[in-house]
Amino acid sequence: MKKGIHPEEYRMVIFKDISCDESFLTRSCAASKETATWEDGNEYPLVKMEISNKSHPFFTGKMKFVDTAGRIDKFNKKFSKFAKQRPVASQEEEANAESAE
Repeated sequence: MKKGIHPEEYRMVIFKDISCDESFLTRSCAASKETATWEDGNEYPLVKMEISNKSHPFFTGKMKFVDTAGRIDKFNKKFSKFAKQRPVASQEEEANAESAE
């Protein structure tokens, strides 16, 4: 292996899957501003993640449905002001414009 290209700052870090509230302790150099107390009573840096082997459908064999309707509503609400500024022409207006040409 090449010397000087690997991080020197490996330490014990708690990774917490926030979707299923599972945690595991391992060595990492991931940066973290939060800390948590592990089962052994020691305090370690905490890295939160949205998915791990405890919650991923490939490993669990269970499908997890995502709230897509909520995402669509949030998108429409966010960008509705742009639709009001530039309204879409109706089909009658488009037909009249084509026949005038």
